[in-house]
Amino acid sequence: MDDHADPIRKPRADAVRNRERVLEAAKHVFNAGGPEASLEAVAKRAGVGIGTLYRHFPTREDLFEAVYRREVEQLSELAEHLRTAKDPVDALRRWLRSGVEFVATKKGMVAALALAVQSGSELHAFSFDRLTKATGSLLDRAVSAGELRADIGPEDLLRAFFGMCYIHDQPGWQSTALRLLDVFVDGLRVQPAGKARTGLSKARAARPAKPAVKPKR
Repeated sequence: MDDHADPIRKPRADAVRNRERVLEAAKHVFNAGGPEASLEAVAKRAGVGIGTLYRHFPTREDLFEAVYRREVEQLSELAEHLRTAKDPVDALRRWLRSGVEFVATKKGMVAALALAVQSGSELHAFSFDRLTKATGSLLDRAVSAGELRADIGPEDLLRAFFGMCYIHDQPGWQSTALRLLDVFVDGLRVQPAGKARTGLSKARAARPAKPAVKPKR
């Protein structure tokens, strides 16, 4: 029986490996080349024939959606891994920084995904649910540790994150987004007791003293 089982399992394992190679290659090609990047370039980078690519993904849109789902799933898995990190704020920061790469890939597929990721679609619901839960798990941990403010939710944080990523379309936008993310996360930190009052006191102390007004006689 084993002699018959091995030939069956091997093609399946090869198919899984080929599919993963295509998805990883597509991520890099779409990231660099945008929506017009050719499927031939994807197959070449993956080291497979174009026929193999089409067997897994009959259309360009099928491939785009598979890459998108894979990126969302990987971000969810990363959030789960980071939940055990010692510093909860750093864990959230690292997750958001990884999200910049996800947005870069998504930007390269935005034309093909425009219809698939519209509000109310299954793909939109899938990504929104996964990303909201991933963000919430890391944000809640940082808030519970008393490190971050409690007046911001995961949906608000995601809106701010995507806003920082999509406001820039020029080459090199990722470095700007990463810098803004650091500023944003630092701005969410809970201020130590008395720090704000101390800063206000110093500001008042730095003001020039008003001249004394002599009473009129």
